[in-house]
Amino acid sequence: MKPTTPTAARSAAIDLYARPSDGYEQRLAQTLTLLVTAATQHPQRIAQATSLGAEDMVLTDLIACHRLPIAIATLDTGMLHQETHALMSRIERRYAVPIERHAPQREAVLHFVRQHGEQAMYRSIELRKACCAMRKLEPLSRLLAGRTAWITGLRREQSAQRGSLDAQQTDEAGRIKFNPLAEWSWHDVWHYIDDHDVPYNDLHDQFYPSIGCVPCTRAIAVGEDFRAGRWWWEDEAARECGLHVSSTGVTA
Repeated sequence: MKPTTPTAARSAAIDLYARPSDGYEQRLAQTLTLLVTAATQHPQRIAQATSLGAEDMVLTDLIACHRLPIAIATLDTGMLHQETHALMSRIERRYAVPIERHAPQREAVLHFVRQHGEQAMYRSIELRKACCAMRKLEPLSRLLAGRTAWITGLRREQSAQRGSLDAQQTDEAGRIKFNPLAEWSWHDVWHYIDDHDVPYNDLHDQFYPSIGCVPCTRAIAVGEDFRAGRWWWEDEAARECGLHVSSTGVTA
């Protein structure tokens, strides 16, 4: 629960979103049970692959507060917002846990930028996906190396492609992929953040519900889709970086 000491004024995101939907307490209990099960079944071989978004902060709080032996790891793409970097430091201070940072290969980045320029992602879907592969997919492969399971903050509500998401899946490498918040609503996420005084990315207060790299993220307007601020210049069906899409095109 929230601390009893005085806190700063409520944030824009909390004021706008924080309210539980029916069945919230049951979903919270199920999420914690799944996290405990995941940690028990994969001792020392499981990580939360956090994007440092609101959903992932709920999971990090649960993992840290319940002292679950699950590593916290993220992809430092080299193009993250300063607010995202600031959040990493706040997490480590708040929970006294280290965050693994997995960055792209420096030589690969230098070669890509020399060949295609820093704004290559705007020129074609192929170049944008090549940039994502270099900055996200390759580092993710190192993050997951030697691990048998991982945890994500994916939710069904986030996009049509994620609408049939299961709480537990098997990825293409045979690892177990846990999605403990699959059934949560955006309002549930923010209710938890408010109720437990969870740190979060300051960009959420500036109407960034989904936060990635600086060139590929913008604020959304009232009424826009949750992920409208990600790769907004592309067709909606293409708006995935590949981290959670299998070779069949299905979120995995």
